[in-house]
Amino acid sequence: MAKSSPKKVEARLLKGFQDYLPGDLLPRLPLIRRIEEIFVRYGFSPIETPILEHLDVLLGAGGENANKELFRLETPEEEEVGMRFDLTVPFSRVVAQYPDKIKTPFRRYAIGPVFRADKPGPGRFRQFTQLDADIAGSPVIGTDAEMIAIMAEVMKAAGVDEFNVLINNRKLIDALLEGNGISKLETQKHVLRVIDKLAKVGIDNIRRELGPGRIDDSGDPIPGVELDEAVIEKILEFVAIEGDNRRVIVDNVEKSLGDAKGADTAITEMRDLADALEALGVDEAHAKFDPSLARGLDYYTGPVFEIVLPQAPQFGSVGGGGRYDGLVSRFSSQPMPCTGMSIGLDRLVAALTHLGLVEEKTASAQVLVVTLGAVPQAEVLGVARELRDAGIATEVFMASKKKMKMGTQLSHADHYGIPVAVILGEDEVANGQVSVKDLVKGKEDREDIDDRDEYRAAGKTGQETVSRADLLATVQSLLARG
Repeated sequence: MAKSSPKKVEARLLKGFQDYLPGDLLPRLPLIRRIEEIFVRYGFSPIETPILEHLDVLLGAGGENANKELFRLETPEEEEVGMRFDLTVPFSRVVAQYPDKIKTPFRRYAIGPVFRADKPGPGRFRQFTQLDADIAGSPVIGTDAEMIAIMAEVMKAAGVDEFNVLINNRKLIDALLEGNGISKLETQKHVLRVIDKLAKVGIDNIRRELGPGRIDDSGDPIPGVELDEAVIEKILEFVAIEGDNRRVIVDNVEKSLGDAKGADTAITEMRDLADALEALGVDEAHAKFDPSLARGLDYYTGPVFEIVLPQAPQFGSVGGGGRYDGLVSRFSSQPMPCTGMSIGLDRLVAALTHLGLVEEKTASAQVLVVTLGAVPQAEVLGVARELRDAGIATEVFMASKKKMKMGTQLSHADHYGIPVAVILGEDEVANGQVSVKDLVKGKEDREDIDDRDEYRAAGKTGQETVSRADLLATVQSLLARG
């Protein structure tokens, strides 16, 4: 009896997740290296934590929304666990867990995937990579300024000219709310969530959500905070405060808050932050105080900041952070002031691609070694070794005989964007020679040719035959021109 074939499994992705093919990863890796170099230059050391954490480590750390977005699992020992939703909460756990190994102030950076069961959107995925830098054990406002400086440097390293690091202070908003009689914690959180949507839904919808509520575009009701009209106006006046520079904005905020409880401390912090940013050379054009900024996570306690790209507003913030002086205290009775920042790599790359700032690249190889005829494999591999020893990424085309036609091999190079081909034929090898082909120039030269015979005649354009001894210098010269 014939055996039945096993049922085929449909190849498919989970919603909100993505595969990273070479064309996706190759532009990311240099960007990661540049960001990592910035972290190291500011004195940060790397650490790694597991993707999975005990559920109670994660629950409550980021607030109600973060709780709802947790991916929950169970270990073989029936322990409740969750997939980390950021890299900050695990860092806080590490600081509390290893007091004998971590001497504060401690600077760490981390790079890795995080998971949120959020609604997917442009540049928004359920698994995404974050690049974090944090300082534990320093209450000095200069550390917050360094985070902002790092964020500005990251944007410049990514090739972005137009960006804004928006800056506010959670204590200012707390003073605003307390000063207007909003002392209930749940109501404060609701107001913060509403303000946080200002850039997305506009001032009119914010007014409605602070009051009786509204109906969204899909027809669903959004409950309001149900504040008095006079209080709503004071909040809207506060978030609309502007000024010619950071110090003027602080002065205007001070006038708005008056003698509200806690305002003095926050105002002093913001003036110190303005001085520190000036000392670090962070210009007003790229980092400005914005009283409307209200970061979504509940653990922020002081300055908060996020990066937005005016030319790509649909991607929202591509990075953010702030001071979280109480997060480590969830795990330890020892108080531990902390500040940090995070870059959302996937959203940043999506925005950079939209802005045309990502170089398309689908292969690591700079050179493809191809053969014509019965060329000894040892000769082919020797050429590849020489190029690799010189630091040139080299691929040898190896396939079945029917795929070893020259057109097939060069098509492979074209498909993956490999700029140079080294061609080894029987005659060249016998004469101690090798052909080197500039595939980019050849393609450019043939683009405007309409005549078929002329196109074929141009097949060797950009190609030269050189002595075997001159191979390396010739390839290096071509790559330098590219």
